[in-house]
Amino acid sequence: MQDKEEERSLVNVERKLNEEGYTADFSVQNGRLYAMSDEKKTYGPEDVTIVDFYRFEGESNPDDMSILYALETADGVRGTISSAYGTYGESDSIEFLKQVEDLGKNLSKKFK
Repeated sequence: MQDKEEERSLVNVERKLNEEGYTADFSVQNGRLYAMSDEKKTYGPEDVTIVDFYRFEGESNPDDMSILYALETADGVRGTISSAYGTYGESDSIEFLKQVEDLGKNLSKKFK
């Protein structure tokens, strides 16, 4: 997880990841991950590696928390997915990413 002060804003982290080739915007529906630009191609938890993640907390409201994941699929698609966490977490995305972590496919640095 990155901890540099200049990278603490979601916009800055997304820009940096985009420059590193994480250009797909991912979403989860019905237990499958897909790149929003190609909804026909989907991935199961076994097809996805969490390369990195970044947590953000609102300065004025501790309930304003989100997390951004940098992901890579088995066929080389690189992108990001974000979700609120804590009370307002999006359950489909969180459950999918938990399955990826349970498979031991989290925080692989080999792509950086």
